[in-house]
Amino acid sequence: FVGDVAKDLGLELPALHVRGARVFDAGRTQYFLLDLQNGHLTVKERVDREEICAAVGKCVLNFEVLVKNPMKLYKGEVEILDINDNSPSFPERNSVLEIIEYTAPGTRFPLEKAHDPDIGANSLQNYECSESSYFTLDVITGDDGVKYPELILLKSLDREQQAAHNLILTATDSGSPVKSGSTTIQIIVLDGNDNAPEFTQTVYKVTVKEDVAVGSRVLQVTATDRDEGPNSEVKYSFFKIPEKFDKTFKLDPESGEIEIRQKLNFEEQEFYELDVQARDAGGLSSHSKVLIKVADVNNHVPEIVIMSVFSPVPEDSPLGTVIAIFNVQDRDSGANGDVRCSIAERLPFRLEKSFDNYYSVVTASDLDREEVAEY
Repeated sequence: FVGDVAKDLGLELPALHVRGARVFDAGRTQYFLLDLQNGHLTVKERVDREEICAAVGKCVLNFEVLVKNPMKLYKGEVEILDINDNSPSFPERNSVLEIIEYTAPGTRFPLEKAHDPDIGANSLQNYECSESSYFTLDVITGDDGVKYPELILLKSLDREQQAAHNLILTATDSGSPVKSGSTTIQIIVLDGNDNAPEFTQTVYKVTVKEDVAVGSRVLQVTATDRDEGPNSEVKYSFFKIPEKFDKTFKLDPESGEIEIRQKLNFEEQEFYELDVQARDAGGLSSHSKVLIKVADVNNHVPEIVIMSVFSPVPEDSPLGTVIAIFNVQDRDSGANGDVRCSIAERLPFRLEKSFDNYYSVVTASDLDREEVAEY
């Protein structure tokens, strides 16, 4: 049971059968069903909030109820509430971090962040790390509200004394009960050079239009190394970014240029955050972030979905008789997604907007079959 539609709309139960009441399906998955025996809206398909709304804070499913004689369309909303049915999880159960023994105390090392598709208190809230005299964990909250774990080196490493360190990183949520996920981090101490590459910027920001051509250069990252010889040769790479981001962008390991590998789509992804690593031949590395914002362009044509057409219509129909009901949608965002509808002038019909992008075509003047039999 979801709600008493008949009671909320003031419809008598017998009238539901007579007027052919039904939940209208506009081509999307129909999660709800109208029971004509009691007027209740019930769940038809299993509802998974994470599958439907991903990370959206408020998950709302819309439904429309269509009744006839007279024709009328009602709109309803069902909010899907989150439960703590997912545990935080890391992309890999085991990872290896290589650190040169000359690395200065205080150096930070970004770690893979965990993912929890739940929201609010049910989503990932904190990280904890097993004890170590060489490392401590710092959890940073980014501008996007996401928590990022970083290891901080407390004192200098000595490969000859201890060549490897093993830590356990645990991510927890605040649901009831609390759920968690862990990953093992193996730290390999390298024998190497003194200086790590340094990026010219800690954060690179750029805005590109979604219709930019494949192969276009987005920006170039640059890092320098004060060492000489092979230890000063820097190679660039993405640092454990999502697979779909790696398919969208290509990073030249020699020049640091980032170019587009496949077409962008503002409606699917309007923001990318890439972690870039600069690594020298001796194993030292540093990291920088690349923030790419996608600008929307008007690249989608409005779509008209005809819901009902009532034809033929008697020529003695009164003014205001509903001829058709339709919906208009445009997948662009902002002003590019605003739609205006019109029909040809000098016709005995006019458009009436119901709500959102729903319209009705109604008679605006008397019809005469002997004069015009078809429009």
